[in-house]
Amino acid sequence: MSTPDTLDTTTTRLDGHTAHAHRLTVPVDRGDPTQGEITVFAREVVRDGGEDRPRLLFLQGGPGNPSPRPDTISGWLDRALEDYRVVLLDQRGTGLSSPQDAQSLAGLTPVEQADRLSRFRADAIVADAEALREALGIDRWSLLGQSYGGFCAVTYLSRSPGSLREVFITAGLPGLTNGPDEVYRRTYAQTARRHAEFYARYPDDAALAARIAEHLAGEDERLPTGERLSPRRFRRLGTLLGTTSRFDGLHHLLEDPFTTVGGERRLRSGFLQDVGAELSGARHPLYDVLHESIYVLGPTTGPSAWSAERVRAEFPEFALDSTGEFRFTAEHVYPWQFEEDPALTPLAEAAELLAHRDLGPLYDVEALAANEVPVAAAVYVDDLYVPYDLSVETARRIRGTRTFVTNEYHHDGLRLDGRRLLDRLVELARR
Repeated sequence: MSTPDTLDTTTTRLDGHTAHAHRLTVPVDRGDPTQGEITVFAREVVRDGGEDRPRLLFLQGGPGNPSPRPDTISGWLDRALEDYRVVLLDQRGTGLSSPQDAQSLAGLTPVEQADRLSRFRADAIVADAEALREALGIDRWSLLGQSYGGFCAVTYLSRSPGSLREVFITAGLPGLTNGPDEVYRRTYAQTARRHAEFYARYPDDAALAARIAEHLAGEDERLPTGERLSPRRFRRLGTLLGTTSRFDGLHHLLEDPFTTVGGERRLRSGFLQDVGAELSGARHPLYDVLHESIYVLGPTTGPSAWSAERVRAEFPEFALDSTGEFRFTAEHVYPWQFEEDPALTPLAEAAELLAHRDLGPLYDVEALAANEVPVAAAVYVDDLYVPYDLSVETARRIRGTRTFVTNEYHHDGLRLDGRRLLDRLVELARR
């Protein structure tokens, strides 16, 4: 494990708070020192007068997303700072924690890339958090996990519960034994239901989206990054349907896509710019490379083998040649993305190897059944990304878990109403 002398800290001021930037050196693979070291970064925010408060570790959703970069203090963070010093961890491979992308992995063979990336799952993230806790001299800390951060929280409860005072989870209770196929069957069905809500609000958008896809099938339209926008890649904009804050944004994106150039109908450059920003994997490549691996749970599930692509065949309404109402896809990753996205193409062989690799388990069902750490979780009935029924089942299997079940929010409840949500979870955990 890392020791305090490997911790480097710098301090700045932020809107009435002190911000400590911590950098910690940790092994890539704790079982094999020859794999080298990486840096793990965390920003600790301390409210003036709150220096003696306990720590709360925040784990961001993803996988592959860095922790928030607050320039002002509001929402859930403002509420948390009333009780805690808040540690915003960049999970390994993201943000300032030795980011992993085509550039940083360029010197490795595909096999070496896959070997390295297989060590960036929740188990390693928890081990990094434990190293940081020890380096900061903390006996126990509280934890808030949003979405994939909640998955990591359940791994933490499985492996190092003695380090946790209490755990809060929003939209992030994973199935404990359910592999990717079961997850995607539920998310495809939920995506279909979400389309019904979207088209009820914007009835003309189904035909408009179909016209755009038909146009893309026959015309060479280029994104700002240079590659052709395919109809199947355009469909991935459905990930916007999973959040309250961006649900209407999909409609706004589609409002005025076409223009006329030299007598020919073309897609507007502004439309292509906005679509490219939504679809590119350049900023967060680990999201696509590792996404299916978060549902792989060892021998009980086996490899993902491109689960979203396989399960899609069970839902003909999502087929590219479907003649029914137009369907976007949501939080589903497909192998052809690594052919079409320049940010992902250099990692295509590594992603293929990972998709067919047996990865280890992430949860200890027996340890969770004997859990003694207070756990409070917000579960959203209409969550597009984390299936409601699996979350409820997991809550029942983690001893002592209290749930706030609601249909008030979609996946981004913490972003939209974070103060109220965290207040409710703190109340539940301490009741």
